[in-house]
Amino acid sequence: MLSKKKNLRKMEKSQKEITSTFGSRYFTESVPKYEMPEEGMPPRAAYQLIHEELNLDGNPALNLASFVTTWMELEADKLIMESMGKNFIDNDEYPQTSKIQDRVVNMLARLFNAPHECKSVGTGTIGSSEAIMLGLLAHKWTWKKRRQKEGKPFDKPNIVMGADVHTVWEKFALYFDVELKLIPLERDNYTITPEDVAKEIDENTICVGVVLGTTFTGQMDPIKEINQLLIEIKQTKGWDIPLHVDGASGGFIAPFVYPEMEWDFRLEQVKSINVSGHKYGLVYPGVGWLVFRDKKDLPDELIFKVNYLGGLMPNYSLNFSKGSSTIVAQYYNFLRLGKNGYKDIMKTMMANCKYMAQKLEESGKFEVINKDLMFPLVTVQLKGADFTVFELSQKLREKGWIIPAYTLPPDAQDVEVMRMVVKENFGRDMVDSLLADIMESYDGLEKSETKEKDRDNLTLLY
Repeated sequence: MLSKKKNLRKMEKSQKEITSTFGSRYFTESVPKYEMPEEGMPPRAAYQLIHEELNLDGNPALNLASFVTTWMELEADKLIMESMGKNFIDNDEYPQTSKIQDRVVNMLARLFNAPHECKSVGTGTIGSSEAIMLGLLAHKWTWKKRRQKEGKPFDKPNIVMGADVHTVWEKFALYFDVELKLIPLERDNYTITPEDVAKEIDENTICVGVVLGTTFTGQMDPIKEINQLLIEIKQTKGWDIPLHVDGASGGFIAPFVYPEMEWDFRLEQVKSINVSGHKYGLVYPGVGWLVFRDKKDLPDELIFKVNYLGGLMPNYSLNFSKGSSTIVAQYYNFLRLGKNGYKDIMKTMMANCKYMAQKLEESGKFEVINKDLMFPLVTVQLKGADFTVFELSQKLREKGWIIPAYTLPPDAQDVEVMRMVVKENFGRDMVDSLLADIMESYDGLEKSETKEKDRDNLTLLY
């Protein structure tokens, strides 16, 4: 009897080994969704179930909505996997990873033209959102300390920025109790001006936020001109108001494509810059960077020193734990590509972007909003169509393309646009394929609208 049971178990085990994953019982039952199952399943079955479900997601290669990097070299992938188990905060256990972060910060400070006499500091973050929060906190604290020293009230801080900023700026104002002075956009002018800023700033302004490559249209605020305004204000009124540059999208473009353009630490009032490593830094999500012009721009009170993980470790972050892998991957890109490698990639993206914009304009069906095309994205309006960009975006979804359609912020909220981000792995053939699908989708919608009108007219006749 015992022998029979043993043989039965052997047969069952053998059957399981012979049966493919798709032939197992796990593919005839619904996967657990709301409660953890009582029993587990073989690793291959668990992998395959999740893998198949994730196929319902969009294809990253066809996602022109996101700025986020979707491809890296195999060597980078390998380094990432080797670093996945390291919590970056454990500096005492992983000192070399901490040194690599500091090297990246120093390289960025030099790339952003920090003066040699300055002792630039900074930190890696989960992304630009955390970097912006940390940078603005430092400016709020600096303003508060100065007001206290002068014996002036410090209970009404404000921050000035345009409506072209990322939503994280508004989050900062709400979360950290700072009055938000949001400058509305104007039709046909989708960035702020020095005149706009001059109307809003006062002695309680902790910082002016400017954008190098806006999320909405890919344009940039006139950073040099706003810097000059703040210098004049400092000389005439004594208000030393810093600039924080949000370089999430453009911070890895401008140094390589427009090296002579002054937007960075060459400008006197630029005290901090954030950049997204996982955008045009060419690293997978999520990694961002915050760089201060000088150590004195980061108040010591904001740096926590912890010792319960081993040695005494300074910490300046909103998120205590974070992976080391993307920091290592950023360093890999710097070593692997160098300045010339980044320059080649950025110029290739810009060439493909300009080609796309030219073809869309030549079709006569689209108007390109960001005509100067400083960064690798194209934002368009429809010209005289009987359908909307939202309908066109949805039609392109049917072909797998993910292209966002949206309205611009106040006071340009009546402007409906569609935006396409060109990334490193989006070559000329892919651009041509997209253009062909855009035109086919456009023509399909146009015919559909014509048929609808004909039906309406026929109904009126009867």
